[in-house]
Amino acid sequence: MTQHVDLALDRPPHVENAGVGVHGSAGPHDVFRLPRLWQLHLYGYSGTLELGGSRHPIRPGHMSLVPPDTEVHFHYDATRCEHLYAHFRLPGDGERRRVPVMQDAGTDAAVLTGLLRQTVAASAQSSARSSAELWTVLWRTTGLTAAAENRAGSRHPALRTAVAHIEEHLAGPLSVPAIARAAGVSHTHLTRLFREDTGHTVVAYIRHRRTERARHLLIASTLAIPAIAATVGIPDLQAFNKACRKELGASPRAVREGYGQSLAQAGAGAVPRAPQRRVRYLPTAAQTT
Repeated sequence: MTQHVDLALDRPPHVENAGVGVHGSAGPHDVFRLPRLWQLHLYGYSGTLELGGSRHPIRPGHMSLVPPDTEVHFHYDATRCEHLYAHFRLPGDGERRRVPVMQDAGTDAAVLTGLLRQTVAASAQSSARSSAELWTVLWRTTGLTAAAENRAGSRHPALRTAVAHIEEHLAGPLSVPAIARAAGVSHTHLTRLFREDTGHTVVAYIRHRRTERARHLLIASTLAIPAIAATVGIPDLQAFNKACRKELGASPRAVREGYGQSLAQAGAGAVPRAPQRRVRYLPTAAQTT
């Protein structure tokens, strides 16, 4: 029973062909296999896919991934059935990502459709661009199951919306009432959601995210400390210094200098580590898509 497939995505795929498939006019069934190629379909119709002893309902917005040399049986519910497809090779041999053979793309369907259309358009002009577009599609596909679980209620939708709003507006003023309005809930309800899920207030979460972004810029760039403070939404240097001490355990200058010293020690065999405090917080929007 084939329910899942394993994708090696440490290297970009090689796209052999991509386009719009039209089926059903020659009959209600098709049977075929691609001996050396993976096949990805994003459907715009209803029907059934059979492979490896399993039946998978096809609905508009569903996506399937079939490994090479797998015989597939398609059953169409109409005389004209269209889907976007890509036939490709996966040259990677690194860590595998397990995904269902058939998934509902949900709210990601529009984005995936756009990416696949770009894959199709690029396939005749730039193999590198086509490969990059499909690689993005495949990586997004690995997150569809988690996204479906989130939609099912593992975290309140308003909390997700609030986190995304915070990430997009870290550099500017952020107030709890404004975030609550963006999430469509009351100030009190949003505060309760954050406390239940993170154990911290909304203000504490914002401070943490701002100082984490500051930590990255302090150790990864030569940007001046006042510029970093402004970039992360804490332009007052005294307040920025206080926030870094509270969240990172050191002043901004010490964070930067401490990492520089650890890099020097790495020459003697030590592994450089950035100053960091362990705090449980929500994953960011980038970690959940």
